[in-house]
Formats: sequence, C-alpha cells, structure tokens
Amino acid sequence: MEKTAREVVNELAIEASIEHVRDMKKIMEYPILTTPGLVIDENLVCAGKVPTKAEVTSFITSALMKE
Repeated sequence: MEKTAREVVNELAIEASIEHVRDMKKIMEYPILTTPGLVIDENLVCAGKVPTKAEVTSFITSALMKE
C-alpha cells in the first residue's frame, strides 16, 4: 500500500508525507481492526485490505477536495 500511495502522490504531483507505521500503539490510535490501514489527514479511509491504485487515487483526490 505504501508503494501505491507514493506512486499516486507522484502522479498527482502533490506534496504529501507518507509514513509506514509499524508501531502497534500508533496503529491502535485509529479504528483499525485488521491491517493494513490507510489514514489520510488523520481519517481512516481503508482498513483490512490492500486497495487498488484507483481506490487510493480516489481516497487522495477526495481528501484534496475537502481542503
């Protein structure tokens, strides 16, 4: 998921900080019952599956529209 998120950010030519969190305490701060999870702007947008590139693009563009 990290690789896909980086690809999408590069393709959209936007600045973004991407962090691969492995610390269970940090993961548990979000309502993630099963990994992996994708959090954008402190909002959990996907958990328990690896989203497609199209889904990641949709998650990111939706977050950009909210700004």
